Amino acid sequence: MTEILVVAEHRNNELREITLQMLNKASDLCQKNGYGLSVVILGNNTEKFINDLKDRANRVIVYNDQKLQNFNPDDYKEIIAALINERKPMITLMGHTPWTMDLAPALAIKTGCPLATDCVDILLDSGKPRIVRQVYSGKIFSRMSFKEATGYLITVRGGAFQATRSFDYQADVIQAAMPAMAGKVRREFIGYQDTGKGEVDITQAELLVSIGRGIGEQDNIEKAKELAAKMGGTLSCSRPIVDKKWLPKYHQVGTSGKSVKPKVYLALGISGAFQHVAGITGAGTVIAVNKDKKAPIFRVAQYGAVADLLNVVSALKEKLPKN
Repeated sequence: MTEILVVAEHRNNELREITLQMLNKASDLCQKNGYGLSVVILGNNTEKFINDLKDRANRVIVYNDQKLQNFNPDDYKEIIAALINERKPMITLMGHTPWTMDLAPALAIKTGCPLATDCVDILLDSGKPRIVRQVYSGKIFSRMSFKEATGYLITVRGGAFQATRSFDYQADVIQAAMPAMAGKVRREFIGYQDTGKGEVDITQAELLVSIGRGIGEQDNIEKAKELAAKMGGTLSCSRPIVDKKWLPKYHQVGTSGKSVKPKVYLALGISGAFQHVAGITGAGTVIAVNKDKKAPIFRVAQYGAVADLLNVVSALKEKLPKN
């Protein structure tokens, strides 16, 4: 049976959401085309991961070893390459993350499988994979095909797909034997440095008031902050605000910041570059305010206003009850 293989990603003993996003997309492809779905997890004390994955695929393939407690691209390359050579999946999916920016090219060389990176969609055309990537700074979606091969490697952009489960599985759990890996250890894991950690955690907020370049001046940020406080929300921002050092990194939403899932996301003066939009795919309702009626943020917003954000902020503050 033709198979799609998903490489699970975890950090600090937590399964990363990109894994569930890939499994959701892979499940959709498999159900429509009669393919099998497998997920491979490399780690130590993997029982928790197995429980998280066994209703998401036909098979959970587990490599459990102390040396796999933390990610090492050299070990992952050898193990996953051996697995691909054994099972010969048509597609192997990995998240487009710092992990696979290191791992995927080496795996492509090791297996001889063609690689497409940072993909936002995957299609099957007459049994052959086609991928969609954004080019020209996200202005154009480009559909691309692979050269003919027995298997294909694809890295998926975080937030491109929902993490929901659309089909229930009862997976066979396969405890795989570690392959022999020759050669000396060239890298050593030291620890994780969370550069986004700070006074507030925007990932837990139910309402985010988010500001972008359209805020104009640093002094105007206080007005948005006051609005967030009156609404019982949290202040967040897009990358240009952090680049200007107007707000700390832990306020940033997007692929280089944090993915968020508020019930309401109020985007003030944010253009909506794909890096930012990828971070708000889990938002319940997106409300956008921007002076540019062609701003990409309006494509993903449920409600929008073409207006000066400062006028909107002032009007909202007047309508809200005084504390």
